[in-house]
Amino acid sequence: MGMRRAACVQRLCGLVWFAALVSLPVCAQVRVPASGEWAELRARQQRLEGTVYHAEGDVEIRYGDLLLHADRLQYDTETGELAAEGNIRFVQQDQHLEAETIHYNLKTGRGRLQRVRGSIRFQREPSAVLLVSVHPLYFEAREVERTGARTFVVKNAWLTVCEPRRPQWQFFAPEARIELGEKVVLLHANFRIFRIPLVYLPYATAPIAERPRQSGFLIPTVGNQSQKGFVLRESFYWALADWADLTLGAELMSRRGFGHLGEMRLWPWERVRVNASYFAVQDRGLETMSGTRVKQGGHQSRFELDAHLPHGWRAVADLNQLSSLTFRLVFAETFDQAARSEVRSTASLTNNFRGFSLGFAMRRYKNFLSAVPEQAVVLRTAPGARFSSVEQAPWPRLPIYFGFHAAVDAVHRSDPLLETPDTVQRSELAPRVTIPLRWGPWLGVRSTFGLRTTRYSLSQDPAVAGSLSGVPVRRNTAEVTVDLRPPALARIWDGVHTKWKHVIEPQLVYRYVNGVNQFGRFLRFDENDLLTDTNEVEYGIVQRLYRRSGTETAEVLSWRVAQKYYLDETFGGALVPGRRNVFAALYSITPFAFADQPRRFSPLVSDFKITPGGAYDLQFRLDYDTTRRKVTALGTLVKLRPRGEAFLTLAHFATRADPVLQPLSNQIRALVGYGELARRGFNFAVGLNYDVNRDFLQNTVVQVSYNGACCGIGFEYRRLALGPVRSDNQFRVSLLIANLGTVGTVRQREKIF
Repeated sequence: MGMRRAACVQRLCGLVWFAALVSLPVCAQVRVPASGEWAELRARQQRLEGTVYHAEGDVEIRYGDLLLHADRLQYDTETGELAAEGNIRFVQQDQHLEAETIHYNLKTGRGRLQRVRGSIRFQREPSAVLLVSVHPLYFEAREVERTGARTFVVKNAWLTVCEPRRPQWQFFAPEARIELGEKVVLLHANFRIFRIPLVYLPYATAPIAERPRQSGFLIPTVGNQSQKGFVLRESFYWALADWADLTLGAELMSRRGFGHLGEMRLWPWERVRVNASYFAVQDRGLETMSGTRVKQGGHQSRFELDAHLPHGWRAVADLNQLSSLTFRLVFAETFDQAARSEVRSTASLTNNFRGFSLGFAMRRYKNFLSAVPEQAVVLRTAPGARFSSVEQAPWPRLPIYFGFHAAVDAVHRSDPLLETPDTVQRSELAPRVTIPLRWGPWLGVRSTFGLRTTRYSLSQDPAVAGSLSGVPVRRNTAEVTVDLRPPALARIWDGVHTKWKHVIEPQLVYRYVNGVNQFGRFLRFDENDLLTDTNEVEYGIVQRLYRRSGTETAEVLSWRVAQKYYLDETFGGALVPGRRNVFAALYSITPFAFADQPRRFSPLVSDFKITPGGAYDLQFRLDYDTTRRKVTALGTLVKLRPRGEAFLTLAHFATRADPVLQPLSNQIRALVGYGELARRGFNFAVGLNYDVNRDFLQNTVVQVSYNGACCGIGFEYRRLALGPVRSDNQFRVSLLIANLGTVGTVRQREKIF
């Protein structure tokens, strides 16, 4: 009895083990003849017929970085062809495809899938101007053909980067080509939001690269403005090479006319960069009450160059050209652009070697005084040559340092009262000697003695405004500067994790210039021509607070208070009573004019800064005229980030001097908001420019946007009040499409100062 029972138990155990072995997957390894690599095939059941493997039940095949799952599979080891069906899962790197059937060749990497759902994950750099989705590129297609290791052709498909179960937007296309790491090419596609067709696109591309860069038409810009009417802008981006691109565009304004723009960027070598931009409008003009049209078109352009050349040479250029101030006022997009009345251009070629500097330069400055009628001041220096040296000691044991500066310029000036010939020669030579002395750690004195001779080929008659004289004029000056540095006072506080250091630095500088006779005969081309006789003392005190945390040290607070005392009240007779006087001895302490009468003291200048970084920054500047006993200039700038994405920027600037010296001004700028235009979630910003003196709101901006995971919408209201030339209300709407761009005209948040 026991023997039979034992035999039954053995038979039962054998059946259990057999069933378990049958249920376990079977593993086989085969060599692919074409490449000699190994393919690993697993399945619950598999058999070999000639060179073809037949596998069923939880089939899995691995080949390199490719993994394929299926219910049933046939695999030819000789040709590398495989055919599978049922719950297909194709996984390779960032590609994940699910299908009903697949025909694929391991040798060539080509194949075809039917009834496909797929996703391709790619990385995009975060951007302040582009909404970036966290989702991969998702698509569903009736058929997908893999034509190469990096290329798919999908047919009768829709694509999105939204959550696939509830996509806010989709591209539907009968055919599309996916180039991994590059782009998606759509043929005869239509763009849909919430499955509602909006735009038909016969040909379109969408980037799926980390740093997308490809030629094609950009997303058009559409808007409406009271001055311009309906606005439609379209541009074409041309990627000429890895180091060059070009953008060309056109703009249609229903009330104004036609505009065109262009931008070129070049980076031909590692240390050479070139940028150029252009914008112009062919304006047919707004119709006036009399039926005539006032044309306000024009153009503006900019050219930038920064090139490090062989043998230590460097070329830098920033050239700007503007046809008229009226054009800028009418067609500028923002208040900051429209409020600029100056146009500056500079170009230079320099070489610094062994303590010497050789340079050639061109400068042009144009300041529009009024738009209608147009008046401007134009100053030009072209060409100009400079040769100078730093202080060098010929005798190693003596603290005597020599230096010099030499220049030759061709200069020109044009203003409503005076215009010089195209070329006025100006040459200058200025040698100097510096003797730094120090008595222990307590006192340092740096004395500089210099001579300066300057010759002008043309002069003016100070008795007759705007009258020029062909008689050359020469200026020979002797200059002395003594910089006295008393000892700085400091105290250190040790904290648990942070150290604080408070430093008090006294400053005392004496300056003497003599020999600038007949100041009224010198033409004013730039700051070099504002030198006058002076005998002055500048004194001040600077306080600084440093914070040291770990190995990092930062300046948290600084406060400078300074003033000048003039021993020569008339500056050698250069000061003209009852007029606005601007000399080097005056503007070196403050940029605001304060001298219309002889005086001993300059305003007391206070510059206070708190820059701890992080939550807030504060800057407060004040000019107090001790002679008139009042504040003549006041400036405040506050930047706050109280919590999270919230921000507040507040600026106030006012001048309260005599109108003869400085036009009265009192302006407030404010910007408050939360987030950024392309940030996920709710964002808003409100900005304004308010003229207190005229009780007038010059500029108002209100911007609101909400962005989801793959799309968003933004609204903006903007008002520009720029006097009789322009009073404009703008309403803008933008649709933000993740990873693609923005359709509309809502601009990024503007900066204040």
